[in-house]
Formats: sequence, structure tokens, C-alpha cells
Amino acid sequence: MKNSEMSRSSPFKMRLVHLDLKGAPPKVSYLSEVFPLFHALGANGLLLEYEDMFPYEGHLRLLRAKHAYSPPEIKEILHLATLNELEVIPLVQTFGHMEFVLKHEALAHLREVALFPNTLNPHEAESLALVGAMISQVMELHPGARWLHVGCDEVYYLGEGEASRRWLQQEHNTKARLCLSHIKAVACHVLARHPATRPLVWDDMLRAIPEDQLSASGVPQLVEPVLWDYGADLDIHGKALLMEKYRKCGFLRLWAASAFKGATGASQALTPIEHHLRNNMQWLQVAARGPADMLQGIVLTGWQRYDHFSVLCELLPVGIPSLAVCLQSLLHGGFAEDVKAKVENFLGISNLEITDFTSEGAGSFPGSDILALVTHVGLHLRSSVDTLLERDRYVTGWFSPYHRRRKLIHPVMVQHIQPQALSLLARWSTLVQELEAALHRVFYPDTVEEWLEENVQPSLRRLQGLLQDLREAASPRPLAAQDP
Repeated sequence: MKNSEMSRSSPFKMRLVHLDLKGAPPKVSYLSEVFPLFHALGANGLLLEYEDMFPYEGHLRLLRAKHAYSPPEIKEILHLATLNELEVIPLVQTFGHMEFVLKHEALAHLREVALFPNTLNPHEAESLALVGAMISQVMELHPGARWLHVGCDEVYYLGEGEASRRWLQQEHNTKARLCLSHIKAVACHVLARHPATRPLVWDDMLRAIPEDQLSASGVPQLVEPVLWDYGADLDIHGKALLMEKYRKCGFLRLWAASAFKGATGASQALTPIEHHLRNNMQWLQVAARGPADMLQGIVLTGWQRYDHFSVLCELLPVGIPSLAVCLQSLLHGGFAEDVKAKVENFLGISNLEITDFTSEGAGSFPGSDILALVTHVGLHLRSSVDTLLERDRYVTGWFSPYHRRRKLIHPVMVQHIQPQALSLLARWSTLVQELEAALHRVFYPDTVEEWLEENVQPSLRRLQGLLQDLREAASPRPLAAQDP
């Protein structure tokens, strides 16, 4: 069955895979491998959140990450997307989550609150000029984009800056009005220069604003809200009511946003598929109850960091089985046995387990080697080191922290402890070398370094520390020095 035929049976005409490039951005060569899989699984679009991976030029060049894509690479990504019938929607943050912009000293004066780089000061003309310049450069490389996502989620500390405090003291001024005026200014900027492009916004800042205020603001005629909720037990009735509220306010189209990874913990390394399946199934129920024909599509978000400064959560190859389960379930209306078989076939996994991380077969999809190795590390590395250091009777009985600090050990105990520790270190070192090589094929060096430092090195260092202390304790010294 072709994607177009499947679309007719799904309430979501557009099914976008979100690539969050503010952490662990994949090399273009890897995208060329996974885009055909995204298409085969039922996706027909991409939401590209470039953040600092976009090749900003001129006075915005400082926003670029070290390994930012080049303009030819952006064109190649768009070409690959077109080949795989994936419509690209670029995302540019324009209000909240501006850390990658406002962390720079040269732009820090545009912060809403001087201390925090999250939120843009909406009172400064230079703020709109900055956002406008970012949008212009992004749109220049995305000619003909039907939508542009302008972010506007989690605008923390809005109203707490000096200019905002003064503004809010004036009659009739509220935080809601301040928020809506900036969203309107950004949307008008987009539409004035790109009349064929519709701005999308995350909906969380709009949810609590009363209907009459939303209606009077003029915003509903300018943007399409993306209702997001990544919980496994979202309020289906409440979401349907929210959609109805937005309809009454004058919004013509709405989008939903679920998650396939990156929504269950800032440092999550393995993807809990069952959580994400439940989340997407509940969005299907919301779609069935909401106003007919308003839903334009669904974004399956795949967060890579909770914000610019947080650690990495699940890497893209690790989240692909979850993406496959979620996309196929959205298309077929559930995760019945026949759908499970389809997913296993797509991924080359003989038995996909969604309730834990013990699927059989490594898989044959792009990056499946990373999934297998990361799973092994996630399930066994720390626990195997803990077992030796905290539960082995020779270590706990004869080489405790007390002994280690004083470099004290019964010589026979070295023969009990050292071979075990060396064997464990050798096994893990071999596996980590294999993982490092696999990561380098997909990611840039800074991602590989960060992931290993966060998830592997702490445990290896504990093992190395034990061996170092053993060597020092076992080395011959004058008898007097061995007295406690």
C-alpha cells in the first residue's frame, strides 16, 4: 500500500519526523540512509530544527556550531528529502529556547532577563531584526517551503525583565498580550516576505489565554498552532476541548505533536517504546474526537536535548524502532500483530520487544549496530562494574575504600581481584572501541566524545581506579609504611 493510500485511512494527512539538531546532529551520509526508511514507514515530511547547525552568515556567523552543515549540505539534505517524498518544514526559534543565540556576549543585551539566555526581549526593535535576519537566511535555503515553524514554546521568565515590568504596569497590559504581540510581529514578518509560507507555533503559551483575548489578537488568522503532549496518559477529553477552543478563536488549521524519543528523561539513553506507542495511540483518539478536518498533521518529535545546555538523550539510531512502531501504528490505527510483523520486517528485528530493551536480533536498519551496542552498554556496563566494586566479596572484604586510601592489601587478594578487574576492563574496552567506530560513522567527533564521556567513561574510570590502587597497594614498600 502506498503512502498516499495509507494517508486516506489515517486522520493525519501529514506525518512529520522531527530531527532535533541541537544535539548529536547526524552526518548527511547517515540521513541519506534513513530518509528512505522514514518514507517506507509512512512519514511524508520532516521538521528540521537546525538550531546552531544552520550555516548562518554575516553578523549571524557566530551562531554556527563547529560542525554546522554547509549550504551545499543543506541543499543535499533537501534533495534527499525530495527524493524520498518528505516535505521539509524548517524550524527557527524566535522567542523562547534562544540559548544558542543569547549565550553569545554580543547578543546578551537582547535577553528578557539579563542573567538567563532562554528568552528574547520582545520590547527591543533589535530583537525582531535579529529574528528576521535568522528567518531570512533560513528561508533563502528553503525556497518554496509551505510552512515555517517559528517555535515560541516555553518562553520562560517572560514579563520579568526590566522593560517588561514597566510595560506591565500600564493599564490593560498583561503577559498574555505581550506574548501574543511578539508572536504576531514574527508571523507578520514571515507573511510579508513569504506570503505563501504559513507560520507554525508550539501551542503551550496559547493554552491558558482566554478565548476572547486570543480572538481579538489577530494571531489565529496568522499562524497554525502545534498542540504538543508527550505523555503516555494524556488527557484526551481535555485535548479535544482545547482544539474546539482554538477553532472558536478563529484558527483554521491545527497540528498535533507526539514524541518517539527524547521525552522521558533528560539523560535517557534507551528509548521506552511502550511509552511512545501509548502517547501516539492517544493522539489518534484525540484526532477522532476533535473538530473534523482541522488537523493538518502530526509531528513525531525526537528530542535530542531538553535545551541547548542539557545532556544528550537517546541518539537517533537508538530511537528508530520506536519511530517505526509509532509511525506504523498511526497509519494502521494500532499495534496489532500484523503491524508488529511489518515493523519487524522493516527493521530486520526477529522479535521486537516494546515493554523492555531485550529485542532479539540486532536489526538491519541504518544505525542498528549503534542500537545494539548502546543497549548493551546501557543495560550492563554500570551494573557489571557495580557488581565487582560493591558486591564482590574480595573487594568489599579486603579492598574497601578504607584499604584503598591507605594502599593496604593482603597479597593473596591481588590474585583474586586483579584478574577479574582486568578481564572486565578488557571486555568493555573492546566493545567501546567498536561502539566508538560505529558512532564516528554517523556523528561528528564532538558528539562521540560527549556521549562516551557521559555514558561510558565514568564506569571505566572506576575500574581503572581500582586497578591503579591495586598496583600501588601491591607494590613492595618498607614494612613501616604498611602500618595503618
